Amino acid sequence: MKKSEDKTRDLVARAILENGPQSAVDLAKRLNLTPAGIRRHLDLLIELGILQPREPHRAATTLRGRGRPSKVFVITDLGREKFEHSYDDLALSALRFLDSLEEPGLVGAFAASRANDIERRVVKATRAALSPLKQIGALADFLNAEGYVAESKITESGVQLCQHHCPIAHVASEFPQLCEAETEAFSRVLGTHVQRLATIARGDGICTTFIPAMKQVQSGALPQLSPKKKGARA
Repeated sequence: MKKSEDKTRDLVARAILENGPQSAVDLAKRLNLTPAGIRRHLDLLIELGILQPREPHRAATTLRGRGRPSKVFVITDLGREKFEHSYDDLALSALRFLDSLEEPGLVGAFAASRANDIERRVVKATRAALSPLKQIGALADFLNAEGYVAESKITESGVQLCQHHCPIAHVASEFPQLCEAETEAFSRVLGTHVQRLATIARGDGICTTFIPAMKQVQSGALPQLSPKKKGARA
């Protein structure tokens, strides 16, 4: 019985990790649990420090209409650690060693090399995409396969690429060069400027990359970056 309870609690935590903040009602529907059952698991996960309750965003409360909005539940840093890879300590030690050497820029060089590898594999994975919008979707699929629990969302002003999980969050929190190089790789793959609005490494709930120009995306033509002139400042 205990193993079954533990498995259900793991499913609850993973549902929030993979789908973002969820209300008790949403979770009960998603996992086919009774309201009383889901609240019992939520209470224990909060007590364990894996989840925390939060007021929903104003936009979400507007959609619900009048009445007191339901609280949503988000995963904590401790909760994320349950899903992190076990190589964090080794990666941190290696990067700290590089950072301690007298030769400057070694961590940045490593971050750039990792980003170049991501770019190479993403280009291969998105080669069959026939439009920029499908290319963004293919990028999300690639990130999903890499464990980032990603999705793309169309907004009025562009597309948001959301990553609900980051396997390197603890490493990137100390070495943000990894996030910066990754963002530059996304920009090169999509051929347009992108902007990181939030990162798990900085303590945000999800990583959000904004890809502007929705009209061009809908028409299948993202604006291309103009080539930099030699000597021009970035």
